Amino acid sequence: MAFELPPLPYAYDALQPFMSAETLEFHHDKHHQAYVTKGNELLQGSGLETKTLEEVVRGSFGQNAGLFNNAGQHYNHIHFWQWMKKGGGGNKLPGILEKAFADELGGYDKFRADFVAAGVGQFGSGWAWVAVKDGRLAITKTPNGENPLVHGGTPILGVDVWEHSYYIDYRNARQKYLEAFVDSLIDWDHVAEMYEKAR
Repeated sequence: MAFELPPLPYAYDALQPFMSAETLEFHHDKHHQAYVTKGNELLQGSGLETKTLEEVVRGSFGQNAGLFNNAGQHYNHIHFWQWMKKGGGGNKLPGILEKAFADELGGYDKFRADFVAAGVGQFGSGWAWVAVKDGRLAITKTPNGENPLVHGGTPILGVDVWEHSYYIDYRNARQKYLEAFVDSLIDWDHVAEMYEKAR
């Protein structure tokens, strides 16, 4: 199944001042497009051409590094755009998430601290995640284009800590970017939808 770049679900300037139009133009139009273009090239002859994106990600992990890197990043970014919205973030979670975060992640404040710490602590490029694994929520981090799919989990929230995600707006202040993501950008309704599907 050929990869396609989805349009952003909001205007380029919708997430300002927390994420600039310039960042979104480079990140979506250049970086994500490059994963789609290279991924489609590497998909040919891989034996995975008819598989879903999730199946390509799982099937190429540890087998075809080039295809995995691009397919994984394509998967991650499709969701990354949807995990943000204008006026998002903060501690007003939908009821189903509020209970799950309280029961399994120690509540919102502990989630915020642990999620930001996971992103700050990811050496080099990668992602921080909230995933459902073995029926419970867990905060994890992965290098490069890896995601919870290849480690037996289902991601319900992720944040990109590759420098192209934040350097224009925050320079090297990764923690400030992560705090802004949690406090002002997360689309909690979308996270709740993914959580309900993953349970």
